[in-house]
Amino acid sequence: MKLGIATLMGLAAVPVALASAPLAQEPVMLNNPNPASFQVYGLQPVPKTIADDGVEGGRALPIAVTGNGNVWAIGVNVPIIKPIKAGDKITIYFWAKLQGTGTASIASAQLQLASAPYTRIFGEGVTITPQWKLYQVSGVADAAYPRGTLNAAFHLNTGNHVAVLGAVAVLDAGA
Repeated sequence: MKLGIATLMGLAAVPVALASAPLAQEPVMLNNPNPASFQVYGLQPVPKTIADDGVEGGRALPIAVTGNGNVWAIGVNVPIIKPIKAGDKITIYFWAKLQGTGTASIASAQLQLASAPYTRIFGEGVTITPQWKLYQVSGVADAAYPRGTLNAAFHLNTGNHVAVLGAVAVLDAGA
């Protein structure tokens, strides 16, 4: 599966257009959006992606969590494979849902350092439901970061449920 920027930007064009000034540059995709490329941690065996025609790209990654321990004990990292400049406006777009009924939370969807101390650059929590929804979290890079030094990270261990992630696109709109 390969999602283009146009596909994801088309899905998010209305909120972006309403929430921000004109972009200084065409947004640049900073990651591989395919759920098969994501790094799951805190679970053995590591879950595999499944086919799901209900989500953009047709693939999803179900992650069963227990809620035991810290919220970051089980999660997903999406490697950032391009450099980021200080002051760049970054948006993490991601598809997510809850398998089952009710609601659950993703404690944090964030941009963070890819190695210790895993410092958060920006992020926030979201509430997910059984329906696929496109979420977005935005912020500004506080410094320049070489490729491979950041991840989009999702802290999922918030209860006994299955969180499902679809495509994730981290876009850089420049300064």
